[in-house]
Amino acid sequence: MEPIKPKIRFDISGYYFIGLFALVLLGFWPSYFAKFFNGTADFNFYFHFHSAMVTLWIFMLIAQPILIRKKKLALHRLIGKLSYVVFPLIFISVILLVHSRHNIDEENLDIRLFVPFKDLIILGTAYFIAIKYRHDINLHARAMVATGVVFIEPALVRFIMNTFGESLTAYLFTIGIIYALLIVLIVIERHQKRGRWIFPLVLVLYLLVHSVIIFNIHMGIWEAFSKWFIVLPLT
Repeated sequence: MEPIKPKIRFDISGYYFIGLFALVLLGFWPSYFAKFFNGTADFNFYFHFHSAMVTLWIFMLIAQPILIRKKKLALHRLIGKLSYVVFPLIFISVILLVHSRHNIDEENLDIRLFVPFKDLIILGTAYFIAIKYRHDINLHARAMVATGVVFIEPALVRFIMNTFGESLTAYLFTIGIIYALLIVLIVIERHQKRGRWIFPLVLVLYLLVHSVIIFNIHMGIWEAFSKWFIVLPLT
């Protein structure tokens, strides 16, 4: 019996992540990038720090599969080691940015903080899998792709809102696209022997965290954490 050939070419995923970079530009153009051209940019350090770290991560997602295709394995491993530094910095940049933008008197503070923190949960899970199985290309490649999926939501929801307005509709439409993407990947991967559990795991995580936001579920432990976090002298 012949082995099942992978239906998804993860070695060309870098070219798809160029599309992700374009989406980030489109989504954040009016509120961030355009302001550097019209002279209205008045962002603090935390915005620039976060933007730089996310941009660097996307460039790494673009470069790594291309380096594999070009058989530049030494450079691929070097950038992989660089991720040990960049990834924690992404977490730090999110934490600082979120802390600088919210205050203790906000209504539904816990839900507002959960929106960005839920991305860290999924991003952290995917990266943990990628590093744990870094010597297994079937698992590593899929997990790294999953880290890229996390950046679709914040960029796409802003692009849709900028184009059509209505934040709730834009949010629901965005998560619908993310679910559809993951379901397509799951269906394509259904006959694979290794690594096919990663995209279902990511989908389940999204369903759980989005349920908290959409149904406005308040959890005592998270409410307590939110109040503790926001009064910390971080920013």
